[in-house]
Amino acid sequence: MEKRIYLDNSATTPLSEVARAAMLEAMDCFGNPSSLHTMGQQSEGIVRRAREQLLSALGARPRQGTAVFTSCGTEATSLAIFGCAYAKARRDATRILTTDSEHPATSEALEVLAKYGFEIVRIPTRGGTLDMEALEAALDKKIFMASFMLVNNETGALYALKEAFGKIKRRYPDAITHCDAIQGFMRVRFTPQSLGADLISVSGHKIHAPKGVGALYIDAELIKAKKIVPFLRGGGQESGMRSGTENVIGIAAFGASAEDMAKRRGEIEQRLSDVYAYAVEKLTALGVKINVPGGRRVDHIINITLPDIKSETMLHHLSADGIYVSSGSACSSHSSKPSGALIAFGLTPHMADCSLRISLSGYNTREDIDVLCESMRAGLEKLVRIKK
Repeated sequence: MEKRIYLDNSATTPLSEVARAAMLEAMDCFGNPSSLHTMGQQSEGIVRRAREQLLSALGARPRQGTAVFTSCGTEATSLAIFGCAYAKARRDATRILTTDSEHPATSEALEVLAKYGFEIVRIPTRGGTLDMEALEAALDKKIFMASFMLVNNETGALYALKEAFGKIKRRYPDAITHCDAIQGFMRVRFTPQSLGADLISVSGHKIHAPKGVGALYIDAELIKAKKIVPFLRGGGQESGMRSGTENVIGIAAFGASAEDMAKRRGEIEQRLSDVYAYAVEKLTALGVKINVPGGRRVDHIINITLPDIKSETMLHHLSADGIYVSSGSACSSHSSKPSGALIAFGLTPHMADCSLRISLSGYNTREDIDVLCESMRAGLEKLVRIKK
């Protein structure tokens, strides 16, 4: 098979031509953004322009907040969680709310805070729906922070964060709300205001920019009230919030890609909706189980459970045919444990071990799905015979 079919876009996306062009242009301006001479000022201008593009794509109002560039989405989330925890010198609230299906970038960071006396309460997400009754029950004690993902990276569940953050803020206005929007940015329409989020993590390589660049949106009032402090210190770059020489090339591509996707949002949404529906129809005909979230969902993530065939076995079969999917989150692929997100969703450990994630981008077509299903049909027949 000559053509490669890439269906692992939740792990990373192919570099767009717009991002590539921005990178090439930024390469010619190699000055340090902190230098005062002309070349430094030119590099600083590239970073400033990308920040404006990113804030515009996020729908942030002028002077409402800023975007701090980081090395990736994980660092952005760490800045949100640790930056707020370290800023709280005297804690009259130590309870942090999260879900039971978060990305390791969030769950592992919160495990660290638990060792320092923070109380971590995990809200169930069975069936891909945020349990609002459990959330209400967790509000019996003052909340320091809530950190919820917008879109689950393994199931495609779209959580009702506007409702959740609204409940928290009405009861505890001083509570800090953080949204991991890494799988939702440029896939779901939202603004900081519509989510009710003080902090939002995003990542470049999920939207056709390169790996190695992310950002944390920070509400201006949070900075003004000194509720967040830098945990990476040094030369004071990024307005003192994230020291270290900026990745100008990656930042330029991130901003350009965000702007490009915002312009083409309607076209991308239409393509994803069509290919998603077609994929679900074709996969259902193969006899695999589609793990569709019971609540809201996105159109770029499809989680399936194979009939008693380990996901890794089918993954290698597809890969041999030049078709690339995932057996779960790329960031936890080296773990031998069943996916925590799929267990939280309601799958048994065995079912989770037999599940694949197919994730789309605006570049995928119905023809890609036809090739996937042809190979998967052959794989199902072959692998079932081997088991017998």
